[in-house]
Amino acid sequence: MDALLQQLERFSEVLSVSRTNHVSTWGPETVRRALQWARYLRQVYRRFGSHGRIRAALERRLRIHWGPEGPKSGLTSFRALGRGDVLLSLNLLQNRALGDAAGRALLQQLFPGAGTGDADAEALQTRLVRLARRRAALLLPGLLEDPVLLTQAQLLLGRLQEAGDPSGWLGRLWTRAPRVHFLQVMAVALLQPLEELGPSEEIHVLVRWLLEQSEVLAAFCRLPAGLLTSIAERHPALSRAYLVLLTDWGQKLHYDLQEGAWVSADSQDVPWEELLRRFQSLSQAPPPLKDEVLTLLESCKARDGNFEVAGLSVWTDLLLDL
Repeated sequence: MDALLQQLERFSEVLSVSRTNHVSTWGPETVRRALQWARYLRQVYRRFGSHGRIRAALERRLRIHWGPEGPKSGLTSFRALGRGDVLLSLNLLQNRALGDAAGRALLQQLFPGAGTGDADAEALQTRLVRLARRRAALLLPGLLEDPVLLTQAQLLLGRLQEAGDPSGWLGRLWTRAPRVHFLQVMAVALLQPLEELGPSEEIHVLVRWLLEQSEVLAAFCRLPAGLLTSIAERHPALSRAYLVLLTDWGQKLHYDLQEGAWVSADSQDVPWEELLRRFQSLSQAPPPLKDEVLTLLESCKARDGNFEVAGLSVWTDLLLDL
């Protein structure tokens, strides 16, 4: 236990440094070792994440160790071990002080087989900035860069413009096409560049249809957290619907005293870890979305009794982990 806490403390220092100009002294080997360390801690999380009593004991020790405020690095709980490599990668991608050689090592770690085309310092910096701006999808499948999905999304929007009954046509696609793929195509369509005067009418049609189809909307909101956050930033109506669903999913969880964890009664319900991951993603979005998410959590916490003790309200625990 003490050894793990020491590991966390030292890795938190690495995370803090990764946001400063000191990374200018980092070489490729430093970057590789830091990411290996982060991935080792994620393995620790996965190993003990299903052991309720061990996890609860570690959570208590971490809160005692860090105090009520927690470290600024974001490693405030045992669950945070599962995303240390993501935090480190994002910090480095957004840090302009990172040297060229270290930057190439980072890209090779994140995207094996990417090649050596980024040897030129200016090209490397451009690539780093582009990746940092799209951090929500950084470690997700490359949906937004998949040429097949992109082409299909553009075709979808084009057919919506021509269809006499766009809602009926979308309904037929939903019943006939592979559903996960169809949802991915819709997501890419909703993230297409906006026109000068705002979203196109076809995107408005797509949003309206999603909001009218509760089954489709529920399935759509199971897409990866980062992707949904990007869509929520772009489309306020879908953002509100997404938050309503997250609230409903959270209310279905109950606290298992024996396991020391929030669990779901039905296998179809969203588990605690996924709910936390989605709120973490949303809370990292820029205002006004970030403010809306925190206001929602505070409101739900107040309705539950405004408890400050873990294990009494799922909303309290979400806010503690955020």
